[in-house]
Amino acid sequence: MNTTEIVKDPEFIKQSLRAVWLPRFIISGGQTGADRAALDWAIRHGLPHGGWCPRGRRAEDGPIDAGYRLQEAASASYARRTWLNVRDSDATLIFNQGPLEDGTLETLRCAESLRKPYRVLQLDGDKPEQVTLTVVGWLKEGRFARLNIAGPRESKRPGIYIQVLSVLERCLRES
Repeated sequence: MNTTEIVKDPEFIKQSLRAVWLPRFIISGGQTGADRAALDWAIRHGLPHGGWCPRGRRAEDGPIDAGYRLQEAASASYARRTWLNVRDSDATLIFNQGPLEDGTLETLRCAESLRKPYRVLQLDGDKPEQVTLTVVGWLKEGRFARLNIAGPRESKRPGIYIQVLSVLERCLRES
């Protein structure tokens, strides 16, 4: 294939456009629910990923699988892990359902205290298509290299994993 053929290749063009706004690194804490959806999405699409998890790779369903490239924090505290992930990112994307509470609220507070850009998306308030357009628009505008993705754990908001994964997949199709 010569250079002219590559430039005309729709998949090459799509990949090039995606590269402009798609974060270069996905950060998440590894908890069930929104965190795991973000990490699984990154792995599925070959995006580098990482972040901090509590000492002992602690999560509500047991130790976080070593396949997720997370560093253990010195503390077993979820709050410390959250702070480290917000600190090490350029921006934080928070997916939520229902009231903002617990670790999801802590993520928002960390982003505010560290003066990091963030966006909260209510998956139970907006249509999935609108959430997708909001995410893509925000990422295109911000062009964040290191994106922290967070939200509730699965036991607090059943179905959040599949909702977050679905939105992230739609984002790639929208671009």
